Amino acid sequence: MKIAILTSSRADYGVYVPLLKTLDKTVDLEFDIIAFGTHLSHEFGYTIDQILKDGFNVKYKLKTTPKGDSAVDISKAIAKTIAEFSDFWDKYSTKYDWVLCLGDRYEMFAAVTAGIPFGINFAHIHGGETTLGAMDNIFRNSITHASKLHFTSCEQHKSRVEELISSQKNVFNVGALSLENLKSISLYSIEEFKDQFSIDLSPPTILTTIHPETIHPENNQQNIEAFSNAILRLNEFQVLVTLPNADTSNAVIRDRLLRLSAETQNRIICVENLGTRGYFSAMKHCALMIGNTSSGIIEAASFGKYVLNLGDRQKGRICGENVIHVPFNSEQIYQETITFSKIEYEGCNLFFKPDTSNAIINELKKAYRENI
Repeated sequence: MKIAILTSSRADYGVYVPLLKTLDKTVDLEFDIIAFGTHLSHEFGYTIDQILKDGFNVKYKLKTTPKGDSAVDISKAIAKTIAEFSDFWDKYSTKYDWVLCLGDRYEMFAAVTAGIPFGINFAHIHGGETTLGAMDNIFRNSITHASKLHFTSCEQHKSRVEELISSQKNVFNVGALSLENLKSISLYSIEEFKDQFSIDLSPPTILTTIHPETIHPENNQQNIEAFSNAILRLNEFQVLVTLPNADTSNAVIRDRLLRLSAETQNRIICVENLGTRGYFSAMKHCALMIGNTSSGIIEAASFGKYVLNLGDRQKGRICGENVIHVPFNSEQIYQETITFSKIEYEGCNLFFKPDTSNAIINELKKAYRENI
């Protein structure tokens, strides 16, 4: 059995890592990594280096990074990605028994869309989710419709996929794949993290990632100002920021965060990418997470962390009790930070299921044998 892995950014690659490790140990299959999107952008950290550093070979590299963050730039990036993958699938569509695609980004949507006329067997990870504040819903659901196998992160998402495709066949709740990293990755101690990144996590630290709200991009300026005003008041905290992805209007947020870092003499530290091990280590040692990234919703509970989920980007997602929904209001962000940074979350993670990677591989093998 031959499998291709589509990865367009640090976000989906970090989720794939445990599956890639398990695939690497599976003797009766082969897999190729196809990297595109911001993986090949120096502006966004050239994260293809992280894939290579982790010991994986990148078989194919397609340059599809947008030239800017306007609506027309993103639209042209979608068109470019479709064009690049049209030629790619024309050469290699018959090479793979399964092509794995993950998540909901426009880059992934474009790569999958280009493959539809070729009848490619796509297997989708993390379908059935909802993000009402981002256009990702459109992309995610389109990828679902283009796929023949579906691996969801909880029962509610499984039911949603079944509703979308009007079938219960070939839809499997395997849990959140990224949580398998917790048993396979040795996290950095505070001292090791400092040696690796020159960042000291011993002071009380807030871990944050803020992406633009792409449904109403006109709100992003006031949103990031509300966050900035709250953070400027929280002098007792160090803030570690992973900068946003290449979405519409990301520059508004990116530029303000970088200026915020300069204004606070680096009390606010901005980085492009920590890698999976670094990011999870920061999550382990932080006092609180603030932002609007799915990582807070899916993974933070496993570290006993509360999350202030800001604004509407993730609106509609199923969340655990550790996720506190807060509008982009500086006073509320300030007050909730004071409250929830002092306590640990002691509940479970509703997205955890054991042995997710093997569950995915077993279903891929079964579908291959049955010639689905």
